Amino acid sequence: MPANAQTVSHDAIAMPHTQSNSAKGGPQVESSHRRKRREDRLAELTPQQVEKFTDGFDRIATNVEKVIQGKREVVELVILALIAEGHVLIEDVPGVGKTQLAKSVARSIDSVFQRIQFTPDLLPSDVTGVSIWDRNRSEFEFKPGPIFANIVVGDEINRASPKTQSALLEAMEERQVTSDGVTRPLDPPFMVIATQNPLEHEGTYPLPEAQLDRFMMRVVIGYPSRHKELEILDTHGIRSTFLDLEPVATINEVDQMIHTAQAVSVSQSVKTYIVDLVEGTRNHSDVMLGASPRSALFLQRLARARAVSQGREYITPDDVKILAHPVLEHRMTLRPEAQMRGESLPDVLDEIMGRLRVPGTTSRIAT
Repeated sequence: MPANAQTVSHDAIAMPHTQSNSAKGGPQVESSHRRKRREDRLAELTPQQVEKFTDGFDRIATNVEKVIQGKREVVELVILALIAEGHVLIEDVPGVGKTQLAKSVARSIDSVFQRIQFTPDLLPSDVTGVSIWDRNRSEFEFKPGPIFANIVVGDEINRASPKTQSALLEAMEERQVTSDGVTRPLDPPFMVIATQNPLEHEGTYPLPEAQLDRFMMRVVIGYPSRHKELEILDTHGIRSTFLDLEPVATINEVDQMIHTAQAVSVSQSVKTYIVDLVEGTRNHSDVMLGASPRSALFLQRLARARAVSQGREYITPDDVKILAHPVLEHRMTLRPEAQMRGESLPDVLDEIMGRLRVPGTTSRIAT
């Protein structure tokens, strides 16, 4: 490994980290079983499938909430992103539980968790892995990096150089890693949860727009309420409840939840509403850079997951509106003159949604 490999922390959660076939340089395409499940679409979800999904979703969220107290909404957003096969950027001050949230989700689904502490001297090979010469066999052997896990948390991602940050791009978008000309797929489910401190910018490298756009959503945990903080002192004061956290779902169950969410129906009117909303971010006079087409796909995938978590087999406009802020805000940039007037992205996004006609209504309504 490179000399600075000690900057990478490998924390295996709930089960030992063994080299998968993909990490060893196995098949470069999805397994036939996985591909078949992706190609097969249920014509209509049954009540039993919806009930099984909602029970599993609530079970995972409740388990994570034992550690991340009083933040049910944030916990549910992260789990929705996992089911929608997306990645999450958590932008918040230190000490609010960003890493604990990622570890709790990983342990709740009996998966492999890896943590990478991003620093200025971190190399791309410290993330993806490196080939080492094996004298006994007279050939190079690939040693997989921490990216080969189910849930990967990148602490302070903006402290690494752009070259190292770019090591995540292929993994996040294509769920594979290419090293020394060999492409190795990542075992599903796969999710990156990255963190960054919005207040401290000295010695950091701002994430480029291309990397920001690969995060399905950006969330803020925030400080707990006074009542919840008192509860935290009681429950975590001596020993963290994370140490007692047990898995409540298997990888196969999560994979089935992903498959179920993909079968949720989306009406043409809701699709039009999503496109109108994303297009509105590009046409607003105060917005210099609007949301990309990828954000429309992410909105639909997340809305599918949220709909079935609420016990429905179809998406409503409310699903889209609730998810619009965490999905779209980090993809938008205000014009300098709008910033000088004190405009904010949340206000602009609310204004855009207020101008749109909501499907099923006859007039434009304000949110």
